[in-house]
Amino acid sequence: MKNGFIKVAAFSPRVALAKPMENAASAIGAIRRAGECGVKVLALPELFLSGYTAADLLRFSSLVLECENALAHLLSETKGIKVLTLIGLPVALNGALYNCAAVVFDGELCGIVPKTHLTFSEKRCFSGAPNENTSISLCGRHVTFGAKQLFTFREMPSFVLAAEICNDLWAAVPPSAHHAAAGATVVANLAASPEYSGHCEKRTELIKSLSLRSLCGYVFASAGEGESTTDLVYSGHCAVFECGELLAESGAFAKDSFTVSEIDCDSILSQRRSDSFINSEERYVVYECGLCEVSETALTRSIEKFPFIAEADLDGVVEIQSRGLARRISASGAKTLVIGISGGLDSTIALLVAVRACELCGKGASDVLAVTMPCFGTSGRTRENAEIICRELGVTFKEVDIKSAVERHLDDIGHKGEKDVTFENSQARERTQVLMDLANLTGGIVVGTGDLSELALGFATYNGDHMSMYGVNASVPKTLIRAVVRNEAKKYRVNGKKRLALSLIDIVETPVSPELLPPDGDNIAQVTEDIVGPYELHDFFIYNLLKYGYSFEKILRLACIAFEEEYDRETVKKWLTVFVRRFMTQQFKRSCLPDGPKVTSVSLSPRGEFAMPSDCGYGMFVSETENL
Repeated sequence: MKNGFIKVAAFSPRVALAKPMENAASAIGAIRRAGECGVKVLALPELFLSGYTAADLLRFSSLVLECENALAHLLSETKGIKVLTLIGLPVALNGALYNCAAVVFDGELCGIVPKTHLTFSEKRCFSGAPNENTSISLCGRHVTFGAKQLFTFREMPSFVLAAEICNDLWAAVPPSAHHAAAGATVVANLAASPEYSGHCEKRTELIKSLSLRSLCGYVFASAGEGESTTDLVYSGHCAVFECGELLAESGAFAKDSFTVSEIDCDSILSQRRSDSFINSEERYVVYECGLCEVSETALTRSIEKFPFIAEADLDGVVEIQSRGLARRISASGAKTLVIGISGGLDSTIALLVAVRACELCGKGASDVLAVTMPCFGTSGRTRENAEIICRELGVTFKEVDIKSAVERHLDDIGHKGEKDVTFENSQARERTQVLMDLANLTGGIVVGTGDLSELALGFATYNGDHMSMYGVNASVPKTLIRAVVRNEAKKYRVNGKKRLALSLIDIVETPVSPELLPPDGDNIAQVTEDIVGPYELHDFFIYNLLKYGYSFEKILRLACIAFEEEYDRETVKKWLTVFVRRFMTQQFKRSCLPDGPKVTSVSLSPRGEFAMPSDCGYGMFVSETENL
């Protein structure tokens, strides 16, 4: 339960029709199994104690009473097992019968939640949930009865559970929407959803959509083996979702439907805050359970190593960038697009985007002016690749050797020739000056190439490569750029442009470098990842910090899991500390960023995406990571 994770399970044991005590025994076994697995929340199917297909037998008071006796037996047998469990049964109140979920914990009855939206056939036996909560005496306990109930653990306030039952899910405005607005971060659905061709897929898509709309975790447990097949078949389909993502699923007719995963309640709350999630003012009853201790939840859910790539449509990345740039061309009346081309990843994707943007505007590839500006650190490999891709794409290519201009400038300011930051940055600023002046000369705009990873780390020269008239890579991180360029290479290969494809692949495989120091023979002397750390780690840090606002402790834990085969904990911690220090001290570079399209779900644009004071103190954050 540390770091906001709570382990949940959905399970559909074999049901014995109209045999509540037998079903209670199965439920007790399920609760014990859940406790042994570290599960804290367990959902069992709709009307499990009686069996959903008991049909009109549910109208017999003897069966309803026996279900209450079975529930009382379950409570006595699960004392000491701290698993918040939801189990379905029929409940009589004030002359009416309700299809309910009993919520139990540690041998106590916490509440009774009735079904709101009934199917046509259910109306023969049941009444829908009343508009407001009331109270009920059941199993010798006096508890709340009604749909407006929430259940939580005092040791974990980010976890708030609500319940709905089967057909509630299919309503135009399901109860879960109200529950989420009232603060529920997890919804459990006790169902008896039948199977017929295509229904399982539709149900899964519906749950996925609902959990995304309501930004919640969703635990679904449906009736299965043992239910009557007189008219319908039940598959025991169980699943766990989180904000539109399927975490675990048993599928229909699984041999063992015990479905376990961990829901990240902190992530849910973070997304709600960033999306300005609207909370309702409906009055809900909150039942608070006590675990007494908070242990670390062992994670079975997969931790995505490359989250930006996982959420991206690789073709769509280039299209969004191109559409944004095309609009800027139209608005500015630019005759040319000027790009500094180095043979590296960032300038390569920017060039591909520029060519596509010109196509969208009815312009030709020759309206792109690609400028290579060799200097002290330019290697033969990158220079050759730059020339090849420009020639193959049909853009206008120009070489401006800036070596003598930089040497003259360094001499003018009294620089003594050391390979220091002045030596490096003077090259970056000279290149930007050349590009800006060429844009003036040709009636064009400078297309920026700096990416999200560099912006987060501040690994850019202020008023050098950090500046342009439109930055197409501003919200695209390095790992995603690699994936997109590789994807573009595949498309060019299919279209017969094998030389261009081979050059693009070589660019992907070339070490990332600003090439500001003289090469060691044929080898690039300045490898960025040797200086700031692996981009795959930094992009993981960026995503989880900016999208979810995770603590650095949690980011470290997740990174160690995701990259356990690549890096040990001390290495991950080392580069996380570097990331935190650089991120917290480089906001001044991000505060004056040029315009650029939001392509991924994370952006550092100072115009509404990420606001941060440039003079923020960073000692607390660095100390936090160093002391992990």
